[in-house]
Amino acid sequence: MRATLHHIDDVTDNIKTFWFETEQALQWTPGQFTEITLKHPKPDNRGTKRWFTISSSPTEEMPAITTRFTGESSSFKRALQQLAPGQEVDFAEPMGDFVLPKLIQTPLIFVAGGIGVTPIHSMVKWLAVTGEVRDLRFLWAVHDEDDIIFTETWENANLEPTIIVEEPSAEWGGERGRLTAEMILGLEQPSEETLIYLSGPEPMLEALKKDLLKRGLKPHQLVTDFFPGYTGYSD
Repeated sequence: MRATLHHIDDVTDNIKTFWFETEQALQWTPGQFTEITLKHPKPDNRGTKRWFTISSSPTEEMPAITTRFTGESSSFKRALQQLAPGQEVDFAEPMGDFVLPKLIQTPLIFVAGGIGVTPIHSMVKWLAVTGEVRDLRFLWAVHDEDDIIFTETWENANLEPTIIVEEPSAEWGGERGRLTAEMILGLEQPSEETLIYLSGPEPMLEALKKDLLKRGLKPHQLVTDFFPGYTGYSD
């Protein structure tokens, strides 16, 4: 499906949100992702396609993606960074099962690493707008305070995330270091019905999954969304 860039929000110095108008109404469930094709000259070996979570909520007028740019970005990311309003990309049909469970009473613990917060943002924004109430806790690991985004969404949802900063400034008064399974279980002891949603860089998710399973969680209680291309623990 053809999609035209409508506008770009500069969220931080290196995080941007891209808003698109699609040629047909795009249907998605909060937390799902799409594949975007962006043709550009001299693509590197990673090609012209990338998976992106749709960071906006279906309650909003347009789909959006939110991504981080680094000095070592791929040719795709460089082309995306240079994309101007009015230019086109291709969207695939949204997919993925990193979505809210149908049973509203299910206790939930959301755990995000860095930019892996985007599917959680989509779900939380949808909950805030629709008024649906969930039993929800939220932990978020970031590299530094500049990576803390979407604060208005958390406030509107009356959700106060526990934020763990890996390399904090001297002024930071919250949790420090790396997110661990102990931190997750210390927030609220999961019941047999609890689902833990893990979203972020693969190294972080693999480590947390291993530790949570060692501590008695069942595989079906862990719902994961890996973000390829991010190698840091809290990228």
